Amino acid sequence: MTSAIIRAGIPQHSFAIFHEIQLSLGDPVALIDLILNQKRTKRILIVRDIEVERTRAAVTADHVVCPDEYTPEGGLSPDREIATAQAAAEYLRQQGVAQVTADRTLPLIFQHVLTEAGILVLCDPNLGVMERRKKNEEEIEHLRRAQEVTEEAIRLACQMIANADTRANGSLEVNGTPLTSERVRAAVNIFLMEKNFGGPTYIIAGGSQGADCHHYGSGCLYTGQPVIIDIFPKDLKSHYCGDCTRTVVHGDIPHEIQKMVEAVQKAKAAGCEVIRPGIEGHEVHAATTDVLIAHGYNSGSVPENADPSYTTMPHGTGHGIGLEVHEPPLLDPKGIALVKGDALTVEPGLYRKDLGGVRVEDMVVVTEAGHMNLNVLPEGLDWKT
Repeated sequence: MTSAIIRAGIPQHSFAIFHEIQLSLGDPVALIDLILNQKRTKRILIVRDIEVERTRAAVTADHVVCPDEYTPEGGLSPDREIATAQAAAEYLRQQGVAQVTADRTLPLIFQHVLTEAGILVLCDPNLGVMERRKKNEEEIEHLRRAQEVTEEAIRLACQMIANADTRANGSLEVNGTPLTSERVRAAVNIFLMEKNFGGPTYIIAGGSQGADCHHYGSGCLYTGQPVIIDIFPKDLKSHYCGDCTRTVVHGDIPHEIQKMVEAVQKAKAAGCEVIRPGIEGHEVHAATTDVLIAHGYNSGSVPENADPSYTTMPHGTGHGIGLEVHEPPLLDPKGIALVKGDALTVEPGLYRKDLGGVRVEDMVVVTEAGHMNLNVLPEGLDWKT
């Protein structure tokens, strides 16, 4: 019995399918690998009719066709996604395929249409995961470029805050206008747009807002308070992501905040030091949190009714990164073994409700000898120029 593997989705949004074809398209596609025998497969890519010629020139496949070339007996739906699924089902029917394997991202409409056509759909949750984890040299260069631009954006934000003027109430201003999280975020967005980068809402969180490790930040920024700057954009050319965090304090740095960032710096170094192929993600996390605990801090969630000065790292040490900001594997209590080519963030932080938070984040790539750090940005709190 002939079998096949199917992947489908819109490449601009489905990074599993984009990774396979390396072409960004805005309409649904279906990629079918027909398994002829143990050594030979045939690849067919179904795309919208106006994309066929461009796709043939850019993608390696045995056949690039449009849905009309595999119209089922009842015709194609006017809905492009359903029509693409119908064409995929008709192609598989003509090839005598009764069972296909899909990855975790297959749209439900494809499973529905294939099932209606009498084709059994099996899900392999790990299909394509390891291929994306093992970054090749080209992918590593894409990540390096993305991280370089991300660091430039971090520097811009940190220096904008550090060099601001102070009002009588301690709030910051630039050119006579209040300096807010939104204003810094807007400056970052403009900078990234000019570099052909884009992304979601970035974290510019000052004071107590920074004590919530994923608070985006809003309102006025103040002197003497830590501001977490976490920027994670996508290079719109390569589609690979950057991710970097630094913390800045305008004016005098509180003693306890300085102690917190020094512990975080040492924790990050400890986590990076043990990264190598084969080590478990939970071991990297333990190496990080052990340092924080040795400095008198905590790991894990804040206990109910805890004192506002309770200081902890409630999140994991890091995550995989590539075409998406968050990818496998994780560096957390359940983290699995790392492999050569894994790109990871290492981002310990400490947070206390009465002061705010500090976090320092780098991106590293697992190498045969250990790891390669893609960051060069300083880690301290003073960014005044």
